[in-house]
Amino acid sequence: MGVNTFEVTAANFESEVLNSQTPVLVDFWAEWCGPCKAIAPIVEEIAGEYNGQIRVGKLDADAYGDILMLYNIMGIPTLILFKGGQDVLRITGYQPKDKITNKLVQFLS
Repeated sequence: MGVNTFEVTAANFESEVLNSQTPVLVDFWAEWCGPCKAIAPIVEEIAGEYNGQIRVGKLDADAYGDILMLYNIMGIPTLILFKGGQDVLRITGYQPKDKITNKLVQFLS
């Protein structure tokens, strides 16, 4: 994990993501995934820049396939913004930082 991100697991998904008072952006990634490695520094930058407005977690797709199935995640990297326990924004595949932040800011208020 980076300085500004936290690990999301099956054990803490409900408490850290679904029950969070602050919107949570979850990065679904895997070690072997090239695009996941490419987007990781962008996700870390977003976590730092929007600290206090959102929390950013990283979930290892290989370790928690049941959560991927629950949210119909077919490809990684996938970023999902959870607000009030709901999946309100989904970005699949590598996207440049400006495209991610432009979509993200609509949900921050």
